Amino acid sequence: MSYFEAIVLGIVQGLTEFLPISSTAHLRIVPAMLGWGDPGAAFTAVVQLGTMAAVLLFFWRDLWRIASTWVRALYQPEPRGTLDARLGWYLLYGTIPIAVLGLVFKNQIETGARDLRIIGWVLILFGIGLWLVDRAFPQVKQIADLNLRDGVLYGLAQALALIPGVSRSGATITAGRALSYTREDAARFSFLLSVPAVVLSGLFELRKIGGDSATSWGPTILATLVAFVVGYAAIAWLLRWLTSHSMLVFAVYRVVLGALVLVLVYGGHLAAT
Repeated sequence: MSYFEAIVLGIVQGLTEFLPISSTAHLRIVPAMLGWGDPGAAFTAVVQLGTMAAVLLFFWRDLWRIASTWVRALYQPEPRGTLDARLGWYLLYGTIPIAVLGLVFKNQIETGARDLRIIGWVLILFGIGLWLVDRAFPQVKQIADLNLRDGVLYGLAQALALIPGVSRSGATITAGRALSYTREDAARFSFLLSVPAVVLSGLFELRKIGGDSATSWGPTILATLVAFVVGYAAIAWLLRWLTSHSMLVFAVYRVVLGALVLVLVYGGHLAAT
């Protein structure tokens, strides 16, 4: 991978990680359309550490408050039952499904699931689902209304993002909307929930960078830094956008992109794998 490719893919990662359009799918589609090689699952996981650093910086006060309260609640009775202590547990429980399924289906995720035909169909189907759910359910609940059931359901939805094209943020925001959370609060908890899962995944795949068949360290580090800068701006923009806009524009984009990918693949213009 060249440094120019790394910059482009870093921008792509930063723009698409938090929008419900699947960063993993874009990191597979963009190189294919430009005639570049597939950067691979390891590069995709590691470069996400850049966007996770953006989440840590943007939400550092929330994350510190949740983490410190949760730790104190382990040995002090006073913080137990507070929202921050409960959020600590919900983030933990919500991470378990994607961690377990990620290990169980590790080989399929790194090979067959990166097939552009799968990605195209998944983009379309989950795009339609995103729009239908957002249209059907009211916005009446906030993060303060979170309970154990909702935290687990968020986690199960996040596990669907192991399939490229689903979108981790798209799946969790859709779950939040189906539970009648406001768009902004559904997105906010989605971002918080992403931290443990993506950090663990990135650190797990870090060992593969620089290997015989993997992207080298230089381009990977550059792409990760670019993803951090662009991702930080994307978080701020999306949270503002969701206060007054629906998910329709993202749903339309997903359907159009998915259809384009399928036309190109079935027309013989793009290799599926």
